[in-house]
Amino acid sequence: MGDFNLTSLIFSIIGGLGLFIFGIKIMGDGLQKVAGQRMKDIIGYLTDNRFVGMGLGTLVTSVIQSSSATTVMLVGFVNAGLITLIQAIPVMLGAAVGTTITAQLIAFRLTDYALPIIGVGSAMYLFGKRKRTKQIGEAILGFGILFLGLNIMSSGVKPLGQSAVVRSSFTRFSHNILLGILVGTIATAVIQSSSVTTGIILALAGVGLLDLRGAIPLVLGANIGTCITALLASIGTNLSAKRLAVAHVVFKVVGALIALILFPLYFLLTIRSSGNLMRQIANFHTIFNITNAALFIGFTPLFARMMKKIVPGKEVVIEHGPKYLAKDLLNTPSIAIDAAKKEILRTLKFTKGMVQDAMDAFYDEDLKKIQNVISREEIIDELQDSITAYLVKITEKEISETEAAMIPALLHSINDIERIGDHAMNLADFAERKIDHGLKFSGKYIEEIKKIELLINEMMDDAVKALPELDKALAKSMLDKEDRINRLVIEYRTAHTERLTNGVCSHRSGIVFIDMLMNFEKIGDHLTNIAQAIQGKLQWNGDDV
Repeated sequence: MGDFNLTSLIFSIIGGLGLFIFGIKIMGDGLQKVAGQRMKDIIGYLTDNRFVGMGLGTLVTSVIQSSSATTVMLVGFVNAGLITLIQAIPVMLGAAVGTTITAQLIAFRLTDYALPIIGVGSAMYLFGKRKRTKQIGEAILGFGILFLGLNIMSSGVKPLGQSAVVRSSFTRFSHNILLGILVGTIATAVIQSSSVTTGIILALAGVGLLDLRGAIPLVLGANIGTCITALLASIGTNLSAKRLAVAHVVFKVVGALIALILFPLYFLLTIRSSGNLMRQIANFHTIFNITNAALFIGFTPLFARMMKKIVPGKEVVIEHGPKYLAKDLLNTPSIAIDAAKKEILRTLKFTKGMVQDAMDAFYDEDLKKIQNVISREEIIDELQDSITAYLVKITEKEISETEAAMIPALLHSINDIERIGDHAMNLADFAERKIDHGLKFSGKYIEEIKKIELLINEMMDDAVKALPELDKALAKSMLDKEDRINRLVIEYRTAHTERLTNGVCSHRSGIVFIDMLMNFEKIGDHLTNIAQAIQGKLQWNGDDV
């Protein structure tokens, strides 16, 4: 195979690849700190313009340097109901274009300047006074480490380029396109980064082990393999999020098939784009993704409908944002207060659903129910902020003494409802802990949990009915139930201590049981606050929601 040290070769490849991957991560982290959160916020407030969406996807991914990260972010946003499938698809298309920036940077072959770049980045990171200077320094440091790793990796594999056997093996990729795609797909699925795979391809091409005809199938495979990250992220999500992950696969696979059919044309365009092999490979990566995105962007609605056929099922649509808080109502404070009450009742119903889903997840060990709770929690927080801001604006108007006295009661009520949502999140966390650790609960424990849960559900049902009609009798019923909950909690804690002493239950299951009792008790306390508001100053003149 030629004269080279096998140990040195292996160490160079492992160390160089490690530095290369680490450099990409450090650079991405630095860039995300500089502008990443702003980019996420932009995605969260997408318009319905598909071209704007694609542009945002390109911009965000070129900043965070990972199409997988952008797509996973989109899966999360769609699952949470922040954006729709049809809004997410153009961003996903743009992400494919944005990720090609890494390959273009690598093709500049700045390996000779890796150490000075690292020096500049380190100085900015270590000695910078401002936070932003340190963040930019971190990105530059990662950029330099990336090229240092590439240099070490290229130096390590360079002797292989002198081996006729090795060169012959790599030449097979030039003659077996499907094998090249398969290898690129598997490698990227394992590494979970098309940028890393493309970097390795460029390194191999740089030392003469790959020509353009052999590199193109590997690049196509890298584009397909990157879909694995979004597919994994979609496990346990809602239908729309799953459809987006599948859309990502279809987008890449169909694009690769088109590239194979039009291989001579792609090859000719790439050859003419540059006289440098590494630049040609980077250009193919860019040309492929731009062409693919341009092809799909015109058929976004059709593409979204097709995903509904491929991943069938009925979606549960969760509405985000306030439904009743119209700005024009603020000029008539009494009507605006009624609107706020309706929104509070709507929020209470969301919260009731969270508690129900959390307990269903606990009994049935259903991860989807846990995800539902997490998604709803974001909605509750958003509604609390909107309702609070709306009530504050009402206080700035000329209002009667009765209305002025009503505002604090409403503010306290929405805060209590939000806190119930937090406790529902805790209950969902206990369900997840039960699943993850295989915790077992005896029939007696489940019976006790269900008794308290039943009282909590009855209190929440009473609250939903009592609020619209200002039903003081139902409010009194809520207070009576809360007293029963408190008595049961004390009784069950005592019984649990006895069972624990007698070795009837495990310590870990016992901790979860006690924590659940505490959270049920807190939910009862917050519902009591709402009942007291109903009995006191809260007035309700609106219809039921």
